[in-house]
Amino acid sequence: MLQQRIFTALILASFALAAIFLLDNREFALAMAVPVLLGAWEWSRLMGVENNVKRALVIASVAVLLVLIWFAGLHWIVVPGALLWLLALWLVKTYPASARYLEDQRVLWAMGLIVLVPAWQALVYLQGLPSGPYWVLYVMLLVWGADTGAFFAGRRFGKRKLAPAVSPGKTIEGLFGGLALTLSVAIVVAWLSDMVHEIGIIGFLVVSLITVLASVLGDLFESMIKRHRGVKDSSNLLPGHGGVLDRIDSLTAAAPVFVAGLLLLMPS
Repeated sequence: MLQQRIFTALILASFALAAIFLLDNREFALAMAVPVLLGAWEWSRLMGVENNVKRALVIASVAVLLVLIWFAGLHWIVVPGALLWLLALWLVKTYPASARYLEDQRVLWAMGLIVLVPAWQALVYLQGLPSGPYWVLYVMLLVWGADTGAFFAGRRFGKRKLAPAVSPGKTIEGLFGGLALTLSVAIVVAWLSDMVHEIGIIGFLVVSLITVLASVLGDLFESMIKRHRGVKDSSNLLPGHGGVLDRIDSLTAAAPVFVAGLLLLMPS
């Protein structure tokens, strides 16, 4: 199982890096649509949709929004997309009392659109900026750093549960470990990047830390949906890793939050 997990991770990382650095922005948008639409298929499963026609409608609704946003150039959609994660925070914090809102498939459908569409637009917008591929990689490093720091700090120091009703394995000490590691990464990037000086180092560091917190929320939010549905993984599409959503859950929150922060800080 471990070898299978490592092999799958290496394949995924290779494809992700190739897409980020070798594709132009239009090609990158198409490439990123693939995991997003696969995620939409998995989300329909988490919604409890068993009818294939309804599943196709869920996927089609995401696809239509991606097309409309691309041709309309609605990159600002990441701002309301980022703010709506505050609703996700409330749902996670109040779970299982908030579980009644997860019974309505229409509500879950809307949640799926909020989770997937702004994240796609954020990554596409970011990759299209000057030095954009490096910024996409930076957001991914924040997500990976938060996960890695939380894992090791949680194993060594973890005592207080972060969200026991949603994800019993996560601890407050692990959260601080992830924040510490990603702050180190952010400081190095802030020191080396010219763009950071344009938006302000302090603002950049604050946005980076908020992005890390958002990545944790993205993970907790999907864990809540899976727990409510009674499943361990969003699917079995990725050997050793579960589903696509299981791999991008943190990124779906982190990407729009980071880009929204950049848009607010960048000089007009």
